[in-house]
Amino acid sequence: MGCSMWVLGLLVLALVSNQSANAISCQEGLTNLLPCQSFLLGAGGITAPCCQGVQALNLRATSSLDRKNLCECFKRAAPAMGVQMERARQLPLLCKISVGVPIDPSTLKKVGDFEE
Repeated sequence: MGCSMWVLGLLVLALVSNQSANAISCQEGLTNLLPCQSFLLGAGGITAPCCQGVQALNLRATSSLDRKNLCECFKRAAPAMGVQMERARQLPLLCKISVGVPIDPSTLKKVGDFEE
């Protein structure tokens, strides 16, 4: 019995550490959106590299925790960078990507927006 509990503990530890290693950082999220910078600032149109970055970010941020963390990151970074929120809201539609939650600074205030 003691050996099986030890193996189970190692399995749980491996799963938890693997999830942490796969977590996407704020900097990685912002880097993915770098090709969208001119569009988000109102100085250009949507580009293929921008949509590729949005798609890559969407595919990488798979857990509700990843999405919550990225949302917090973007909420802090967007005003400092001069991002036009209306343009940010348009990104998923223009890139034909479903993100599952509205792109809005108040999104985290709503219960149940982040589902796995």
